[in-house]
Amino acid sequence: MSATVKSGEAVGPEAGKGRATGARRVRAIRTKGGLSVRLDVRATAVGLLLLAVVLAAAIALIGSGDYPMTPSEVLAALTGGGDAGQQYIVHELRLPRVLVGLLVGVAFGVSGAVFQTVSRNPLGSPDVLGFAQGSSVGALAAIVYFQADAFGVAAGAVAGGVGTGIAIFLLAWKRGIHGYRFVLVGIGASAMLYAMVLFLMTKANIVEATRATTWMTGSLNGRGWDQVQPLAAVCAVLVPLLLFSGRPLRMLEMGDDAAYALGVRVDRVRIAVLLTAVVLVAAATAAAGPISFVALTAPQLARRLTLPRWLKGGGGAPMPGPNLVLSGLMGAVLLVAADWASQRLFGADQLPVGVLTGVLGGGYLLWLLATERKAGRV
Repeated sequence: MSATVKSGEAVGPEAGKGRATGARRVRAIRTKGGLSVRLDVRATAVGLLLLAVVLAAAIALIGSGDYPMTPSEVLAALTGGGDAGQQYIVHELRLPRVLVGLLVGVAFGVSGAVFQTVSRNPLGSPDVLGFAQGSSVGALAAIVYFQADAFGVAAGAVAGGVGTGIAIFLLAWKRGIHGYRFVLVGIGASAMLYAMVLFLMTKANIVEATRATTWMTGSLNGRGWDQVQPLAAVCAVLVPLLLFSGRPLRMLEMGDDAAYALGVRVDRVRIAVLLTAVVLVAAATAAAGPISFVALTAPQLARRLTLPRWLKGGGGAPMPGPNLVLSGLMGAVLLVAADWASQRLFGADQLPVGVLTGVLGGGYLLWLLATERKAGRV
């Protein structure tokens, strides 16, 4: 068990060089009952900042539209004030869409951090490894072969995502699941599933193809309480389970041998957290479609915001630790901000949010590949 760190004590290889090196500073908080908690000052400050940003962005998004509202009017409507028109606009039209965006962003951010931690690879993201494509295959099959309604499409997406996860686990298993083999199998599965998506599109009629294309783009348009409630229930169960797995995930980043030595049941933990993350990704994809690159970029950006100066210059290597809370907050910030931009920055032509995240995330992926290649890791 690690020793308690005193308030203001520097932690890390450069701890002896003081404040000028930017070493991490940890504050110990002790309760009267003897419980001691170590608080990373920088990570806490970044988390509070992200929380403030996501709340401000959500209020701004609720208040924007053909019937603009000021932040004070939005807050009044949210707390039961305002006139009947404002109540209807906020509670029935705009709030469900924003809540779906927040929940999907949190789900993608947390699950992306889990995948990248387990694979020990910054490219280990659900949308890169084929899980989003698996959900797309399930949803398209429900549309093309069963003419399913919204609930049926969501069920097909969840079934496709979970089935893809199980298949990738089985194919990547060889005396355990290891990072690079898991990533390579996932990339191969992604290519095969994309071919299946194209095949299903050729089997669809014009109405089904239009509906499938809209879903596959990834959009928050028309989202209501029917999408909020099941997604909120899934997140309320699965996100805390992953957060409670933070310590063994940090041990896994040190390697299997070190994790075994510290008492972590490596294969059991790895399978449990990956299956949980797969279900979380599938539920988020069912609610909003396969919105790309949020799961890839959110954990990386969150880690870089908390990266001490003595760790910078590592060729893009992420900071140790899964950073699940910050990754979830960053995912919510990215998705809500992208939704606002897709509605407001292109005039009358509103873009699906998945188009904007795909363009920006693709540029980030190219930059990440360049930095990884420069560092000699790919």
